[in-house]
Amino acid sequence: MSKDLIINQTLGECRAALLENGEIVDYLMERSSENGENHPHVGNIYKGRVLRVLPGMQSAFIDIGYEKAAFLYVDDAYIPTLDEQREMQEKAKILKEEEDKRKGKVIPDELSTFSDAVDMRFRPEHATIESFLKEGDEVLVQVAKEPISTKGPRVTRHITIAGRHVVYMPFIEHTGVSRRIEDDTERERLKEMLDTIRPEGKGMIARTVAEGQSYKTLKNDYDLLVRIWKEVLKKEGSVKAPSLCHNDLSFIQRLLRDITDESINSIIVDSVDNFKELDKFITKYMPNLKGKVVQYEAEVPLFEKYGVDLEIERALSNKVYLRSGGSLNIDQTEALVSIDVNTGKFVGRKTLEETILRTNLEAVKEIAYQLRLRNCGGLIIIDFIDMEQEEHREMVYNSLLEALKKDRAKTKVLPISELGLVEMTRKRTRDTLTRVMCESCPYCEGTGQVKTTMTVCYELVRELTKVLRKSSGKKVAIFAHPEVTARLCGEDLDLIETLEEAFGKTLQIRSENNYHIEQYEIFPQ
Repeated sequence: MSKDLIINQTLGECRAALLENGEIVDYLMERSSENGENHPHVGNIYKGRVLRVLPGMQSAFIDIGYEKAAFLYVDDAYIPTLDEQREMQEKAKILKEEEDKRKGKVIPDELSTFSDAVDMRFRPEHATIESFLKEGDEVLVQVAKEPISTKGPRVTRHITIAGRHVVYMPFIEHTGVSRRIEDDTERERLKEMLDTIRPEGKGMIARTVAEGQSYKTLKNDYDLLVRIWKEVLKKEGSVKAPSLCHNDLSFIQRLLRDITDESINSIIVDSVDNFKELDKFITKYMPNLKGKVVQYEAEVPLFEKYGVDLEIERALSNKVYLRSGGSLNIDQTEALVSIDVNTGKFVGRKTLEETILRTNLEAVKEIAYQLRLRNCGGLIIIDFIDMEQEEHREMVYNSLLEALKKDRAKTKVLPISELGLVEMTRKRTRDTLTRVMCESCPYCEGTGQVKTTMTVCYELVRELTKVLRKSSGKKVAIFAHPEVTARLCGEDLDLIETLEEAFGKTLQIRSENNYHIEQYEIFPQ
């Protein structure tokens, strides 16, 4: 399997795509205008000040030096004692055994095991937000979600510091292994090693790339993270809130830490500066990747050569066509993402049921791909074409679960309902591709629609009739878009002459090219 990471630099914008056999598995981008010191990237740690405590919402707003206050929910704010943590872990194990199939299939991310340690469904009743936080308090928080749309960043007090192979948790006692490592023997081996490395009261999680690694490798990674944490505490004690205490790695370094492993064939980069940064970081921390970094110098732009630019354009469209002739309609709103599957031009060769099944199965792969590429998050509703046979519904559902395994984000998927709908959630930590690259159309104001010329004409006439009844003058001036004025004076409607005869007044029509098609003004004279 060919696996390549390609990185393009265009002045202040850096884009990266992870490709498997030519298909985009992950796409990330960062712009310098968004990468100032105060921009709250996921993983950054701040000494913040509590601005407001909201008992009714069991949350608080924290000033971390960003233009928008950070949001801190009670489950992320309360740090349970060691005894409470152990009690919560026991309760979580019992509950997990009782969960039934109806609750859906969860495809975990690397840190899903963290919820086993601090399952806040078992938070003590006395631990309300107002019982341990008050306005003016200074707290150490970490960014869990970057600002999305109009919302500020979401933060947590459950600090986690990620290394190449392990994640260190200074406040939570837990030994975890990435659920993406499926081999039980390897999971047990890693767990035993972590238990010997971490002291009591601290936590560690083995990341997916820890599979097959030695005790020495994990121990070195852990020691580095402990040193970083000590530096954070040292800085916390020397600065005033709000202040940045720990800035996560640069964009290039995060790519190497989070989305690459030893199985990667090549890292292709078209910037000399990025090439030097990659080579320096790999030499120091990831010697196994030495020699895999390639400087791209061809005239054809890097993303154009690998077809990434074309895929990004597809990802910005509401409609995505399938190879068979079917299509997906993808609509993103503030609350959810809806995906509608259509057969389109695909008519099949056998029965209707066979045609529907083939379309849905093809749609499944494209849906999983588009969710990753667009970074859609939150609640997602997929409207598959109705399938009468339970066997077919099961095939499509299992195919969807399999396709989502490539996704680094945590997803939870409910079985297909009788209406052919799939409800699922996808963990969201940063804004969607469309919100980053696009803005609402200034003409339609984001609705995607404008009123027809005929609709505007009749609205204008109704308003004009009210003015004519009240006006004592002999003339009325009307200013409107050229298409509207042309329709008003057209022979098919003849609205102006009709009104002039009915009210005995002169109507002067004037076209304004700079008017919105729905805009008009009426002035009695």
